[in-house]
Amino acid sequence: MSLIVDGLTKSYSKHVQALKHVSFSVSERESIGIVGESGSGKSTLAKILLGLETYKEGSITFNGEPIAPKKRALLRQYRKNVQMIFQDSTSTLNPKLPIWRSVLEPLDNYKEVTPSFIEVEGKSRKEVAVQLLEMVGLTSEMADRYPWELSGGQKQRVSIARALSIEPSLLVCDEPTASLDVTVQMLILNLLKDFKETFNMSIIFISHDIRAVAFLCEKIIVLKDGSIVDEFRIEDIYDNDRHPYTKALIRAASIE
Repeated sequence: MSLIVDGLTKSYSKHVQALKHVSFSVSERESIGIVGESGSGKSTLAKILLGLETYKEGSITFNGEPIAPKKRALLRQYRKNVQMIFQDSTSTLNPKLPIWRSVLEPLDNYKEVTPSFIEVEGKSRKEVAVQLLEMVGLTSEMADRYPWELSGGQKQRVSIARALSIEPSLLVCDEPTASLDVTVQMLILNLLKDFKETFNMSIIFISHDIRAVAFLCEKIIVLKDGSIVDEFRIEDIYDNDRHPYTKALIRAASIE
């Protein structure tokens, strides 16, 4: 798996530039953290990486193939390999569907995919969904519940099960723990860490919380006002040559 973002620039108007010449790469089984405060361009970057927003300047290459923002065939294949977990899990789950049906949405969209990590043969669709839910620590009785009957942490685990159902090689996480309490945050982070090893996948973890990023990721990219101001491996987080903004984020998180 190889993702290369080169010179990505996104402007909403002449006076609003959300991303400015952003360049980075993600290798196979690598976890990259992208950290910055609100307004730094993190969510815009996430949406572009998923093909939810277009761009005109720069390029995105996945496994050697350019990902053009308006070519549906390329985007479909790309999205089979790249899945996303959003901050607001409630808005991503259909309130009219029981949880088991929501979990199966990626498999319904990519019927050619059969997950290798669960037993599918001879199973009903609902039984497959239950196996996916159990994989993230949810019980079978959750399958018939509706999103409004689940806690925030449970809904986020449903989102993880759904994203992993088609075995993506890259998982993009946009503030997946931001609205959860500390205990549930750690549960989600540990799940992601375990699944990264289990599925040999890469992760882009986007957050304002440098503590969460430092726990999960091997490399950190710091965004400020749409530009990358710092980039380093986790073991170098306390080096003296860290950008002043990075140092401020570390102080604010009290992890010095």
